[in-house]
Amino acid sequence: MSQDSVVDGGVRRAALTPLDLIRVVVLLVALATFALWGFGSWLMPWNIVVGIGAPVLTLLVWALFLSPRPVLHLHPFLRAVVELLIYAAVTLAWWSLGQAWVGIAFAVVAVAAGVIAGRRTLA
Repeated sequence: MSQDSVVDGGVRRAALTPLDLIRVVVLLVALATFALWGFGSWLMPWNIVVGIGAPVLTLLVWALFLSPRPVLHLHPFLRAVVELLIYAAVTLAWWSLGQAWVGIAFAVVAVAAGVIAGRRTLA
């Protein structure tokens, strides 16, 4: 039972892996980045709208398409496209903040984690 864990009702679910934790950190960094970008790059009152709206929109897209139990199930290719669009938007947000190296580092970690997770689910 090393690969599975038992939850309420005897339903089996895959055990939490380090890759899952990395993907959670990537999502949290994406949300924080959008909040920082929104509050820091826009003038009043748009900074409040974008600073709150961008992370909420990202979380909504993640919940609809990318979460472990998504509301709308997509083909794995389309899931990867949605995930890459979020990563690209975060990278561009860092670039617009004048932190290109942070954006590149985020992109490398996020895409690597996504590719490894995608290969794991297809195998």
